Amino acid sequence: MLEGKTALVTGSTSGIGLGIAKALAAQGARIVLNGFGDVEGPRRQIAALGVDVTYHDADMSRPEQIEAMMKFAAERFGRIDILVNNAGIQHVARIEDFPVERWDAVIAINLSSAFHATRWALPAMRAANWGRIINVASVHGLVASAEKSAYVAAKHGLVGLTKVTALETATTGVTCNAICPGWVLTPLVQKQVDAKAQAHNLSNEQAKRLLLGEKEPSLQFTTPEELGALAVFFCSPAGNNVRGAAWNMDGAWAAQ
Repeated sequence: MLEGKTALVTGSTSGIGLGIAKALAAQGARIVLNGFGDVEGPRRQIAALGVDVTYHDADMSRPEQIEAMMKFAAERFGRIDILVNNAGIQHVARIEDFPVERWDAVIAINLSSAFHATRWALPAMRAANWGRIINVASVHGLVASAEKSAYVAAKHGLVGLTKVTALETATTGVTCNAICPGWVLTPLVQKQVDAKAQAHNLSNEQAKRLLLGEKEPSLQFTTPEELGALAVFFCSPAGNNVRGAAWNMDGAWAAQ
């Protein structure tokens, strides 16, 4: 379905971003990866799906590096058809104890980076009258949790940016939507599971159920593969008039 299209996915060397990149690649899209840590493993996984794949190491807290990445992708593949703003970090602390530099970093990477990437992607999408911008927000873009002020503020902002982008492109072939996952068993979340297991002397499975039980009524994690399938839907003809949605995959978390 996406043969001939190019998808750039930020924060895509693991977890949700890699799951979405693989789902888009399985539909024939060329992939631009971005992120830290192991790069060759994800690159091999994408290449095994029979598509061209490249990588850029832009630090998503740096606007000038985001600009360089967007120009690199356009020079390599012609233009970016699908932009997935997924890069994100987390820090947990009460507001009065929240380090200012961590606040700035969370806002920069989780929110401002999406603005910078979007502003560079939109002109070519408008010219082609086709494009998909998918912002990976969070259920925390819809509801709040204590001690996550920067993350909740950034994700609420990302949902707002999604709506504005959708309004500004409403009469074009460009769409913008947000995905709002609940708990996804990424390496970051596994650390929280491990911490609960240690603190309460629980098995790993017991700690998972404890974590899920606090917020997610389904008591099951959303998977990167499920999130990838939703991204593919947004890119399909069936998604042509899905615009400005904040689509939660959260096991009824926000329904409470």
